[in-house]
Formats: sequence, C-alpha cells, structure tokens
Amino acid sequence: MARIFRFTALSLLLLSAYCWADTEAEVDENSDLSVSELLDRANRNLSECELQADVRSEDGPTLIEGDIAIEDEVEKNADPCTSRGCMWGKWNDGKVYIPYYIASHFSSREKAIITRGLESFSSFSCIRFRPSRSSDRDWLSIESKDGCWSFVGRRGGKQVVSLARRGCLYHGTVQHELLHALGFNHEQTRSDRDNHIKVLLQNVVSGMEHNFRKIATLNQGTPYDYNSVMQYHRYAFSKNNQPTMVPIPNSNVSFGNAKEMSRNDIARLNTLYKC
Repeated sequence: MARIFRFTALSLLLLSAYCWADTEAEVDENSDLSVSELLDRANRNLSECELQADVRSEDGPTLIEGDIAIEDEVEKNADPCTSRGCMWGKWNDGKVYIPYYIASHFSSREKAIITRGLESFSSFSCIRFRPSRSSDRDWLSIESKDGCWSFVGRRGGKQVVSLARRGCLYHGTVQHELLHALGFNHEQTRSDRDNHIKVLLQNVVSGMEHNFRKIATLNQGTPYDYNSVMQYHRYAFSKNNQPTMVPIPNSNVSFGNAKEMSRNDIARLNTLYKC
C-alpha cells in the first residue's frame, strides 16, 4: 500500500511538472494570437492537465457567447446587467474600488500576470482593483476553473472570474474577463451591430446561434470598434471553417485581432463609470 501511495504521489508530481512546463511553452507559442483566438482555443480545448487538476468546477455556470457566465436559462435572452443595477459603486474620492482575491492554486508567475491585468485599469480609468478584506460584501474571486469566463457586471457576494491556468493567463485575456465583470458585453452583440457586422448563421455550429443575439447596449457614445478587445474573430463558433461574421460594407476589414483594450474600450469604460 505504501508503495502504491509513493508511486501515485510521484506520478502526480511528474504530471504537475509536465503541465507547468507545457504552460510555459504555451506562452511563447500563443504570443501572436489575439484575445478572441486565445479565448476560443482555451474554452474549446480542455487539456489533460485540466482534467487532472483539483480546481475544476464540476457544476459550473452555463456559458453563452463562449465566456459569459449566466445563472439560469432565463438570462440567455436578456442582458442581466442593464436589466438591473450592475455597476460597482464609486467612493467619495471618485474612485471605484473593486475587491479581488486570487486563488492560492496559481503560481507566483501566474499571479503576476493576473495582477498586471488588474493594475492596468488604474493607468487609464478610475477603476481600482484592490485585495479583498474580511469586511467586503462583494468581491471578485479569481480562480482556475474550466476555461476563461466571467459574469457580466456586479452580482453581489463572491463572484467568480475563471482564468484557467492553461490557456487564459494573458494580459489581454485578463482585461477581457474583467471588462465583463465591470458590465460590458461583446462588441458583436451591440445594438448597432447590424450596421457593421453581417452574421452568417448558416455557418454557425447548431445550437450556438444564440451567441450572436443583439443586446440593447448603451454603447456610451462610442463607435463600433472592430479593434475592441471584446470583438470576436471572423470564424467564432464556425462549424465548417467558413466565416460566421463579415464586416460591412467592406468585407475585407480586419477585426477581432486585439491583444489588449483599445482606445474605445477605455473611453466607454470611463464614460460608464464617469471617471
């Protein structure tokens, strides 16, 4: 029995080392991918390492649009953020302080990537992410679950933001999920989407058509932004390697290539929170 235990422990240690080494190599391999491509890859392909990990959620939330978490099916056809108060509150000093906790299963290097994404908001907005305290009622719990995902807007209490150790730990990906938590949806679901993007539902995976629904977004007076970190790429949810979205009127316009927040992303964030 003791031998079996030692073998199992050694196997787990080797597996952990393999997964860590593979994650290190992945950073260089995926460095040229856009945020949209990284999200697509991370959420479609769960690795053997994740299947062995102890941090997976067996009863996680339903995901729509690839990485937006909802609590029940009713939310599929409504924007849970604009239908009720979802913004994080502003303090007397004009700053919006958002408590966060980074789970202990992240390595120091992984925590540094997450922290850099959190702190980036302070350089261009009044958003201030700070470590949570025992007195906080609402906070973000950043954990490595299945893929990359977040709820939209403040939900109340402990609010999970998933950044899987394998596939999600990139600066732009962290910004993308935090923007969801701050109340923002994907660019291609904007209310004025049809003036800028033509959705080709015939190329969409069956059952995934709802991912292209439009939402009564406010847009904060900013133009449609093909370069937004919230814009998905041309082949998102494709069943046949054909485009699911084509820009109009010029179908050759490049989009979905952002690696971090754009000027318009920053502008609409500052407008929404009156920074």
